[in-house]
Amino acid sequence: MELPLVVGVDGSDSSLTAVGWAVGEAARHGLPLRLVYASLWERYEGTVPSGSLDRPSEQVMAEHIVAAAAERARLRNPDVKVSTDTIPEEAASALLSEGNHASALVIGSRGRGGLKGLLLGSVGLTVAARAHCPVIVVRGDGAALGGTHERILLGAGDPDTSGEAVRFAFREAEVRGCTLDVVRAWRRPAFETSGAAALAEEPAHQHEEWASALLDALLRDAMADHPAVRVRRTTVEGPAHKVLADRSAAADLVIVGTRRRVGHFGLQLGRVSHTLLHHAQCPVAIVPERV
Repeated sequence: MELPLVVGVDGSDSSLTAVGWAVGEAARHGLPLRLVYASLWERYEGTVPSGSLDRPSEQVMAEHIVAAAAERARLRNPDVKVSTDTIPEEAASALLSEGNHASALVIGSRGRGGLKGLLLGSVGLTVAARAHCPVIVVRGDGAALGGTHERILLGAGDPDTSGEAVRFAFREAEVRGCTLDVVRAWRRPAFETSGAAALAEEPAHQHEEWASALLDALLRDAMADHPAVRVRRTTVEGPAHKVLADRSAAADLVIVGTRRRVGHFGLQLGRVSHTLLHHAQCPVAIVPERV
């Protein structure tokens, strides 16, 4: 059975935008949609009159929120199977647990103000950094959210962090029937050691050739597996976080890979992921490499 696409909802406009985007994604991939509200009820008891002596007011509000989100999803596409749940747990822990049984987690770019940003901020960043499935943060303008660019952007990192991201990107491009832009940013090393100094003196075309060779190796198998996908490969001199953030303006989704560090807690995202999560002009997919 296909694992569901799980969406974290909190009643904010951002989370409702994420629900709308996720409906389209679920329809493209033939996946069920699971809408989840997670919170510790007792922290917010009394914020909304309950009308019931048996259930905390936050739980009542949560049930209304997921019901409204489910109705929005059904109106958007009645053919997508939708289920809902309210979980009385800390939001990041609940969403990380949901991610163990999800094809991907979808979250909004900012949460309901009273909850200190359920969806991005500390909780959203923790989920993006630690989930074992892809995490998609829905952000951007109407053109990107509507998929009108017909272009997906893949930031090609090192082979040990990018294999799953490459496969994810090709599947996305194939189901959307759109162009896949693959970008490898490169920079000449700083003069920190004699070896780095020697490398830095190599002509620019040499560094570009190395970047191109890395793309060849990274894309070879996926291109063979998805021959119908139109691929445009680009090597660019410059900082990867800036290159990808700038190019996200012409994309419907930007995808980057990451590697989970076993035994480490807290945030584990690099500069590229952090920059895109906060500044990309389209939805962002963080795809973990399997350890």
